[in-house]
Amino acid sequence: MHVQEWLDTVPAAAVYAAVALVIGLESLGIPLPGEIVLVSAALLSSQHSGINPVVLGVCATVGAVVGDSIGYAIGRKGGRPLLAWLGKKFPKHFSEGHVATAERSFQKWGMWAVFFGRFVALLRIFAGPLAGVLRMPYWKFLIANVLGGICWAGGTTAVIYYVGVVAESWLKKFSWLGLVAAVLIGLTSMLVLKRKAKKANAAPQQAEEPEPVPAGE
Repeated sequence: MHVQEWLDTVPAAAVYAAVALVIGLESLGIPLPGEIVLVSAALLSSQHSGINPVVLGVCATVGAVVGDSIGYAIGRKGGRPLLAWLGKKFPKHFSEGHVATAERSFQKWGMWAVFFGRFVALLRIFAGPLAGVLRMPYWKFLIANVLGGICWAGGTTAVIYYVGVVAESWLKKFSWLGLVAAVLIGLTSMLVLKRKAKKANAAPQQAEEPEPVPAGE
């Protein structure tokens, strides 16, 4: 089956639901590949006449905002014992070092940590629960959460959608090879945005960390 024919068999409603669900669960605090799912769906929308990129972006934004808000409520109620429990369940994502790094970002930048955290995998998982644990005022969290969700979900969808449109000729000519190439191009585009967000987040952390004391002193 040609790639285009296969893409046309995918129900649009299933794509919208999957994107909203995966991103919502990731934002809630469950380590899931939300960004990969969004990139794949945005690319799919560029080749699938039934999938509206605007609706897709809205679904991704709603999933991000609702998931973060639920994570905030859980974090506010569960407190630090919740982070300790998550550390046991997901040691690679909620280790003490990761929690400390995210906490420094929140204490230093507050709302901006929530906003830019949407573009960084680690903070994207932490943002909701940690903001609740630190008892950030909900109105501040909600503003940063909504703006971050719109910029991340909408921006990602738009960039990857147009990348997919440009790559359409590749898809027709090279079939699956073109699809893989288009995905790689889309991921590369997102890495540029992520690198900028990581630099903005890492700079204040490095300034706060004390210089190591040589052994023997």
